[in-house]
Amino acid sequence: MKILGILPVSIGGRLTTSSILDGFRILGHSVSIYDELKDDYPIFDDYDLIVGYDFSPIKLKKDYNLSMKCVAYFSDEIRNKTSGPYWEELLPELDRDDIYTFYWDRELTKQENFKNLFYLPHFVNTNIYKNLQLPPECDVLFAGRLDTDYRLNMLEELAQKYNFHWYAIERHYLDALKRAKDKSIIEKIYKGFIDNEEDMAKAINKSKIVINMNSQGISSLNYRTMQTLACGKLIISDKRGELDLFNNKIPVYDNIESLKQSIDYYLKTPDKYKLITDYCSELCRQKFNSIVGVEFILKALLK
Repeated sequence: MKILGILPVSIGGRLTTSSILDGFRILGHSVSIYDELKDDYPIFDDYDLIVGYDFSPIKLKKDYNLSMKCVAYFSDEIRNKTSGPYWEELLPELDRDDIYTFYWDRELTKQENFKNLFYLPHFVNTNIYKNLQLPPECDVLFAGRLDTDYRLNMLEELAQKYNFHWYAIERHYLDALKRAKDKSIIEKIYKGFIDNEEDMAKAINKSKIVINMNSQGISSLNYRTMQTLACGKLIISDKRGELDLFNNKIPVYDNIESLKQSIDYYLKTPDKYKLITDYCSELCRQKFNSIVGVEFILKALLK
C-alpha cells in the first residue's frame, strides 16, 4: 500500500508515529511523510491510507475531503484538548466507516463505542530500541515535563542523591527553572531535548534506571515504558493496571520514599536487575514491536 504518514506537532506524537510508520515500512509498504512542523501544505497523491496520531490524520482527511481510509492512533485521551484543539468538532468523525481508531488505554477503550475502535498498547521499532551495549552515564533518567510540583519536587530530591539526567523541551526546562527550590540542581541534571528515536534509544541505553510517570489515561502504559524495556533497561513505574502486560514484573512506587528504596535496591543487586530486565525486554521485543503492532492494525482494517 501507499501510506501517507502524518508527523504531528507533538513531540511524543512524532516518536510514537515514527514507530508505527516504521512498521509499515518493514512490512514492505511505501510511506510518504507530511510533517505538520515543516510542510506548508500537504501534496496528495493516490494514497491507500492516511496514518497519524490523535486527531491529526482525521482533520486532514476532513479538511481536504480525502477518500482513503484513515488510521488514528491515540495515546492522549480522545475527549480532551490534549488530543488536539479541534477534538470536539472532530469527535463525530470517529463514527465514520472509513476511520479506524486505535486507543492505547484499555479501560478508556471500554468506555467508548465508536464504530471502528480497537485497544492497542504502545509498540516500538525494536531495530532502533535495543541494547546498544553502551557504558552508563547516569544512574537514573527521566524524560518529560515537570509541570506539577509533585514531579518537580520528586526530581529535585532524587537529583540530590543520584547521578541524574533529565531530558525535556527547552520551555519545560525554563519553566522548571523558575519554580525550582534549588535552580542549580535543575541546571545540573538538564541534558537537553531529544526529538528522534535514535538519540532517545542512546540516552536510555546510557542510563541504568528510567523513572516513569504516566500522566494520562486510567490503566495504560506510556511510550516510554516500551522504549525502555526494548533497550533492556529497568523502568520503575507508578502503579497502572496494564502492568499486567508484563505479568506485573515491573517495579512500582507509591511515593518518593518507595521510589528511592527501589532505586537503591536495584542499583545494589545487579542479579535482580538483570532478572527483571531480561524477562521484560524479551516480552516487549516479542509482543510490542512495530511489526506486531502494524499487523494488528492491518487485520482490523480487513474486518
